[in-house]
Amino acid sequence: MFMKHKRSGDLIEIVELTELIDPFKEKATGRFHSGEELQDAEPFNKDELVFTSGEVLPQCWVDSHYRDS
Repeated sequence: MFMKHKRSGDLIEIVELTELIDPFKEKATGRFHSGEELQDAEPFNKDELVFTSGEVLPQCWVDSHYRDS
């Protein structure tokens, strides 16, 4: 799955999709998808990621207490 890095606008290929959707994890492993060479995977804070359309991540992916009142 591809996400967009908020600051740079570059595409990031998410390597571990389960980390992205797990609300108990603050980071997701991915790699920048720019240039000609395949980049090394690194952890990205979820608050730095948005969908390629610019939409933010769903609350249930980033907040483990999203159902608490």
